[in-house]
Formats: sequence, C-alpha cells, structure tokens
Amino acid sequence: MISIPELVTFVVYFIFLMGVGFYFYKKTVNLEDYLLGGRNMGKWVTALSAQASDMSGWLLMGLPGAVFLFGINQSWIAIGLFIGTVINWILVAPRLRLHTEYSNSITLPSFLENRFRDPTGLIRIISSIITLFFFTIYASSGLVAAGRLFESMFAVDFQTAVIIGGAIIVVYTFLGGFLAVCWTDLLQGTLMFVAVIVVPLVALVSAGGFEGISVAMAERGISASIIPGGALPLIAIISTMAWGLGYFGQPHILARFMSIRSVKELPRATVIATVWVAFSLGFALFVGMVGIPLFPELSGPEAETVFIRMIRSSFSPWIGGILLAAILSAIMSTIDSQLLVSSSALTEDIYKRSINREAGEKKLMWIGRASVIAISIIALVLAINPQNTILGLVSYAWGGFGAAFGPVILMALFSRKTTWHGALAGMVTGTVVLVLWERVGLGAQMYEIVPGFIANFIAIVIVNRFQTQQDPEVIAAFDRVEAELR
Repeated sequence: MISIPELVTFVVYFIFLMGVGFYFYKKTVNLEDYLLGGRNMGKWVTALSAQASDMSGWLLMGLPGAVFLFGINQSWIAIGLFIGTVINWILVAPRLRLHTEYSNSITLPSFLENRFRDPTGLIRIISSIITLFFFTIYASSGLVAAGRLFESMFAVDFQTAVIIGGAIIVVYTFLGGFLAVCWTDLLQGTLMFVAVIVVPLVALVSAGGFEGISVAMAERGISASIIPGGALPLIAIISTMAWGLGYFGQPHILARFMSIRSVKELPRATVIATVWVAFSLGFALFVGMVGIPLFPELSGPEAETVFIRMIRSSFSPWIGGILLAAILSAIMSTIDSQLLVSSSALTEDIYKRSINREAGEKKLMWIGRASVIAISIIALVLAINPQNTILGLVSYAWGGFGAAFGPVILMALFSRKTTWHGALAGMVTGTVVLVLWERVGLGAQMYEIVPGFIANFIAIVIVNRFQTQQDPEVIAAFDRVEAELR
C-alpha cells in the first residue's frame, strides 16, 4: 500500500505535468507547433526527449525483468540498441532534419510522400495506417507498465491502475502537444538517468554484493554468461542485437530529429544522447542482476516489478517516492510521444489529405487532440489483459516500425535513384513479412524484425532495377541536402 510521502510525491509530480500542459496550451498556435514545436528545440531538450521517449517503461521494468528471469545473455538487446542509437544520430538525424525542412514535411508519412513525389498518395496513407496500428500496440505496452506501477503502489486491481495511468498521460498530451511532451521529457529523462544508476548501487549491499548475485544465479539456474544457450547461440545473438535495426524506423524518435533548431546543434545533442543511453542501458541490466538475490519469489510478468520493489525496500518513503516517479517518467515520456505521432498521422496525413484539405489550423489542432483520446481508448482496451508483458508488446511494435520504415528511411536519405514505387513496395513487403513471421510462430527462433527488414530492402533494390528515379526535382532536392552536409 502506498505511504503518505509516496502519495504526496506523486500528487506534486502530477500537478507539475498538468501545469506544463496548460502552459504550452497557450503557447501552441498552429499545427506545426503542436506536432513539432515549431522546429525550435535546443540540443538538450532534443537529446533527452529523443532518448526518454525511446527508453520507455520497458527500460526500468521490461529489460530488468528479462535479465532477472533469463540472465546476462539478455545484454545483447542493450548492445544492439546502443549501436543503433549511435548510428541513428550520426547518419539519420542531420539528413532527416534538412530533408524535412526543405520539403516542408512535419510528419514521417508526409516526408516520404514529398521526398519521392508520390502522385497517388498511397505512401502517405499506408504509412499512416502502419503508424496507427503499431503505435496503438506500443502505447498499450506503456499502459501495462503504468498499470503494474499503480497496482503495486495503490493496491488497486490492474484494470483500474491502467485507467488511472492512461488518464494522466492523455490530459497533458491533449493540452500541450509536442512542446509539453519535449519539455516534460527533459525532466523525465534526467530523473530516469539518476534513478537507474542510484537504485541498483544502493541495493547491491543488501544483495550481498557481486558474490551474492553470483550465488543466487547459480542456485536458480540463471545464465551468468553473455553467450545464449541452446543449439544456435549465434542466431540468438543476431536476433537480440537486431533491436538496433528498429531505430531507423521509429516515428517518435525521428520526429525529434525533425524538431531540432539547427543541424549545427546535432553533434552536441549526439554526445548527450549517447552518454545517456550507454549509462541507462548498462544500469538497467544491472537492476535485473541485483534483483535476483533480493526477490527470489518473483516469476512471470511479476518479474517486471523488480525495480519498483528494489526502490521500496532500499529507500525511505520520501526518496522512494521521487525514484518511483522516475518509473512513471519512463512510461509517460514514451506514451505521450506515441500518442502525438499517432495524432499527427490521423490529422495531417489522413484527415487533411483525404477528408478536408481546406481545414484551418485551429480545426486541425482540435482534430489532433480528439485523435489523442481516440487512440488512447483503443490502447487501453488492449492493455487491460494482466497477462500482457511490457517487453513482449514493445518487441512487436518496435519490430513493426523497423521492418516497415527502416530501409525506406535509409534509402530516402542515402539513395538518389529510389522511386516512390520502390519505397511503397519495400514498406508493404517488410510489414507483411514481419506480421506473417510472427503469426506462424517463427519469432521464437528469430526476432521478426530481421526477416522484415531484409525483405523490405530486397523489395526496394529489385524495384530500383526496373524503375530508376528520373524526376529532376527529386534528384535536385536530394543533391541540395548532400551539398549542405559536405
């Protein structure tokens, strides 16, 4: 049951979030402000917002839970994510920022349509549908995390806990849009960073140090080797490291690259983001290891509460309340971003494109806000099953975006000859292969992002052999960005 100090801490935190939402409600005057913050975000806000929206509740709950249950061989997920983060910031961020500015694109689907000059509108519509499908699943994973947190703290049933968490997130996203999301992410990313480092270091003493961890792992038969067990360890390593491929297609992370004030600020933002993610991933793995001797009774989905239990057993209620707020920060910093990108897909890429091209800015902003509520309700329905695991839901959605958009984004930024035909073929092929691979049960042998990503690339390359880009305006726009980056 929650203590008075923990309750006070959470109430203050909620009030702060609502205040941020109301403040930026008055600052948001048009759709570009609501969806991209007017492309005026600084390096610190961009870096921490990108990483906080990336490393959601799964960082403090899902990943430690996986290490707690299966051992250190889960580290390959973190290694793949770190490599993917660095490559994404160095290769994708500067080109995407320039391309989207020059083409006046404020969403990923609109960028793809404008970049390839798709005359049919199919790229925008299909990419919007894919975004809505996978983000609804992704957002439901965050609501599951919120449910586990509130269930543990407030002693309420899981379904009620999910509804409480979802309501809080929706309100400040509904009001403040991208500006509110990014500025709260700055605080939330800082709080997450401090908590994930401090908590396991303090709890290590109670766990009996590294010797206590080693003994407990041996007693429970948990892997103490980074090499996965089974007949095909190399396949297992590739499968877990493949999480890093997902970065090239995550709309909520790519939106941060699009929003930064200037390309000149990206090198410093890259350093900030790289340091943040290296420490955060490393210590998230450490949380799972320290929890093994401390909470031997945990199993199944309950293992994802190891960080919550570690805080409550190692800190006073006042300090613990602040650290528990870090978990809420991790959850909220991702769901709010997902809701906002989903809202942009419905508003800018479907409603304005296909229903009402003459809609004014005010109307579009309210359509966007209504979309936040609608998507939240669907995600809520998906999240109320207590048997869902955070990492399982994130894994599918993350893989979906990587397989659908990753190769298309890379070809859009690095290939002069790719046409809209190739981009569309790759997007559809990658998505279909990923869904079928997971549906027939092959995901247990190889993470579905791998075949989906490869199939996407192959489809684009094949189409490129028969349909090469000939539009002089598309080629000139590509060359302009390349020239500016030299």
